[in-house]
Amino acid sequence: MKNKSLFYLFLILISNSIIANVTLPNVISDNMVLQRNSEITIWGWANPQEEVVISPSWNQETYKIKTNNQAKWEIKMPTPKEGGPYTISIKGYNEIVLKNILIGEVWICSGQSNMEMSASWGIENGEEAVKNATNANIRFFSIPKLTATTPQNNVSGSWTECTPETMKNFSATGYFFAKRLQEELKNVPIGLISSNWGGTPAEIWMPEDVIINDTVLLESAKTRKEESYGPNQPGRAFNAMIYPLIGFKIAGVIWYQGESNVGSSVYEKTFSALITSWRKLWNYEFPFYYVQIAPYQYGENHFGGAIIRNAQRKVLEEVPNTGMVVTSDISPTNDIHPKDKKSVGVRLANLALAKTYKTNSDLVNGPLYKDIKIEKNKVIVAFDFAEGLHFTSKNSSQFEIAGVDTIFYEADAGIINNAVLLKSKKVPHPVKVRFSWKNTAQSDLFNKANLPASSFITE
Repeated sequence: MKNKSLFYLFLILISNSIIANVTLPNVISDNMVLQRNSEITIWGWANPQEEVVISPSWNQETYKIKTNNQAKWEIKMPTPKEGGPYTISIKGYNEIVLKNILIGEVWICSGQSNMEMSASWGIENGEEAVKNATNANIRFFSIPKLTATTPQNNVSGSWTECTPETMKNFSATGYFFAKRLQEELKNVPIGLISSNWGGTPAEIWMPEDVIINDTVLLESAKTRKEESYGPNQPGRAFNAMIYPLIGFKIAGVIWYQGESNVGSSVYEKTFSALITSWRKLWNYEFPFYYVQIAPYQYGENHFGGAIIRNAQRKVLEEVPNTGMVVTSDISPTNDIHPKDKKSVGVRLANLALAKTYKTNSDLVNGPLYKDIKIEKNKVIVAFDFAEGLHFTSKNSSQFEIAGVDTIFYEADAGIINNAVLLKSKKVPHPVKVRFSWKNTAQSDLFNKANLPASSFITE
């Protein structure tokens, strides 16, 4: 009897020690990058009311926190300028020592297959890029494709250093983005969190309640059909692949998605809601830079691709601290997965360097439609970022104008003082303009930085 009692006591002690162990989310682990010059949050789980002591090696301070009645603890602490490697000791009934931690810049890379696309898929000059990819100051965290019907508090994955082996299966756009940032920021460590899923619409990447509580978004979401290659239900990837990251301090997001929303008439509203919802949950207005979808053969009986490109352009006007890169000049129209991912990553990085880090004063945007001025039978189209405006050939065939009947005709186009002058004998009283308004249209209008203009249609 005595032996039996001792056995039960032993089981109780063992089970208590298991329960009492401090545990961490996988995103807080060895090899991670933490956001520099910032206030970060470290969190985890332990016994209710257990005291947890956190000691980062960069400032020799100790931070103490008691676990709440939900068995969770979290604490904020300052980070220094870039550097490392550092350690963090996290001690409760047990002790975890996180090693090889760097302080730098952390970016989420998200979207669908063009963000997911890695060197192993067969990108342009991929073998050379892989061969030269050893860089201990770039770190990767890859999130597997997962869904959940409710928000999750953890996600599988681990931080790894950038090597030829890890780089070749990581987002190529993300890698080239990080590499370009490092060139300009003098080798500041860069941490990239890759969370993407090919063939997915924007609706699955945002909280379900955002869609449920908006009649327009809900009606649009109801029209989506099940696909064999991924989820279509609102919130499913967000719950499993984004929500567990909330609280992890980031510099910003780069986003490459939209092809799976071709056919939507409300993408502008959907995409704006996605950006706003993420920022609300992180509780700050981090930069959100994205890639406009490229020209592609979506079908010749509709303008679905051009409509999405225009919606992405309009989000720039409506959502602050955003930026967009146009890739029509580096994307063949017969391949929905353009292989030049280096140019995409570099253009995204140049946006960040100009807008977020203020280290780049170069022109980093293509011409963006500003407004029109109608003078009798002529239309003057003004653009932002229009320095050195030029056509790639003698005459542009991509501008069209329409009268009140909204029937568009190709316009004669010329450039005067970095603006475009349009007219057509078939439209004596023009009221509307559109540009590059075909699914396969590759812009023929560029600025002095040789960046292409976005598609647009006037209201």
